[in-house]
Amino acid sequence: MRGIIGDTGEVLRVVLDTSVLVAAWRSSLGASFELVHAIGGGAFEIAVSVSLVAEYESALLRHLSGRQRARHVHDLIDHVCAVAVQQKIFFLWRPLLPDPNDDMVVEVAMASQSAAIVTHNLRHFAAAERLGLSVLAPGAFLNQLLKR
Repeated sequence: MRGIIGDTGEVLRVVLDTSVLVAAWRSSLGASFELVHAIGGGAFEIAVSVSLVAEYESALLRHLSGRQRARHVHDLIDHVCAVAVQQKIFFLWRPLLPDPNDDMVVEVAMASQSAAIVTHNLRHFAAAERLGLSVLAPGAFLNQLLKR
């Protein structure tokens, strides 16, 4: 696995699965919200592709509730796009996982040389570890950041 633990002096690059953004969108409590709130703050960087951003937007728009509006989703997506490493993907690793949308996340992680995929769906991404990627829950990744 690529080194996620330890201080190498470089900023960790990760790919956030859509499940992390949705969890943060639905609740301001927990590690997912902390990570999404920290995007662009310098503790870590995220990589995205056009397809992954489109998936983020679609999922968040499906989870509007209360006072949340589409413009809030667009503001978050604009922020993510402004601070993320924008990665082209080439679909070299498919099919690896049962869900093609999960394969897309692995593609971004591999192409961007990310250290990890951060997700709530650890089981879905288990095969990604064979490619040298760490697969971490949001809380575990947050703990790694705090140790650095």
